[in-house]
Amino acid sequence: MGNVLDSFAGFDDFLAYLAVSLVLLACFTAIYVRITPHREIELIRQGNLAAAFSLSGSLLGFIVPLASAIEYSVGLVDMAIWGAIALLVQVAAFVVVKLLIPTITDDIAAGRQAQGFFLGALSLGVGLLNAACMTY
Repeated sequence: MGNVLDSFAGFDDFLAYLAVSLVLLACFTAIYVRITPHREIELIRQGNLAAAFSLSGSLLGFIVPLASAIEYSVGLVDMAIWGAIALLVQVAAFVVVKLLIPTITDDIAAGRQAQGFFLGALSLGVGLLNAACMTY
């Protein structure tokens, strides 16, 4: 019985990290859908695959480095700081793509799947690089 209870020794830390991670994810999502001129959630509800590709890739591009921050941080505050950095990197990735391809948000709203897939894949790629850089 003692071994079973020992398994729950870090449960409070798990809950703390999970809560902070979910708050960071909610913040990222709220910021991302506000900086894009199209309404991703509404477009996804209408069946727009370009918006689904774009938003999904951006979310994964944030979640991957957030997971890395959780794994490699020295504490909860450290994880939150690196999570915020991951958020800023993903927002910057979107801004750079928007500068390079000014029509990309209009294309996504119009349902052009290639543009949505490109933005989503690029966001995921940036997230993977971001996560790898956090493994110092």
